[in-house]
Amino acid sequence: MVGELTWSRRVVGLWIPLAALFVFALFPFVWMAATSLKTNAELYDPTSNPLWIRQPSLEHYIGLLKESNFIVWVGNTMLVAVVSTLISLLLGLMLAYPLARMRFPGAALLAITVAVCYLVPQTLLFVPMADLINRMNLGDTLSAVMLTYPTLLVPFCAWLLMGYFKTVPKELEEAALIDGASRWRAMTQVILPLCTPGFLSAGIFAFTLAQNEFLYALLFLNTSTIRTVPVGITGELIRGDAFYWGQLMAAAMLGSLPVALIYSFFVRYYVAGLTAGSVKG
Repeated sequence: MVGELTWSRRVVGLWIPLAALFVFALFPFVWMAATSLKTNAELYDPTSNPLWIRQPSLEHYIGLLKESNFIVWVGNTMLVAVVSTLISLLLGLMLAYPLARMRFPGAALLAITVAVCYLVPQTLLFVPMADLINRMNLGDTLSAVMLTYPTLLVPFCAWLLMGYFKTVPKELEEAALIDGASRWRAMTQVILPLCTPGFLSAGIFAFTLAQNEFLYALLFLNTSTIRTVPVGITGELIRGDAFYWGQLMAAAMLGSLPVALIYSFFVRYYVAGLTAGSVKG
């Protein structure tokens, strides 16, 4: 009797909420996949079930690859996301490490400033950013977004890495310094290996944000061949009041695959970085 009661509580308290969350999370992707695999005739049939496919077809995927610059957009997106992520991780590390591990006047104020900078909305920054990019003659180039994305990513990476650096016992670093290691060597050979989950977590977040960024890309990238995926599909697959839903959903499915693969490979480190787990001696 006690076992049955415990099992019932477990089902009601754990499995049912998990199942509901699972359905809620996957529902948009199922709808997107079903839409991308329908023919136009079935897609615009008002009697058709949105989640049921009567005649599966790859015509939208084929049309997307043949009639648009989607492959070029994907390459541009990956290049911009990788470069922006590397720059942001490097600068975020240079900012987070001294704030988390060293004592100097104004450190607390600077840490708060980093958090505040992350909260500043893009709508307040894109006007001065646009003026700066025009002065540097970088308009309509990928360099424009590679330089502007870190302004959003560096504060976030620094904020996340600061929290993780603080979980590493200072005794480990002090022992390395006593043994003759420099501050740089202590950071690279002692602290960073222990903070790998946090570093990967910050990198995944930065990559995802850079890949999905829309406002700066819309502002700075005008030529079709240098656009990223978010701007490309909305600029060329939405024409006036005509929405090419099949190709839009096909592009969304293909565009989400890189991030999904990255999360699947590094999910263990990603979760560890979010929870800022402690270092065991």
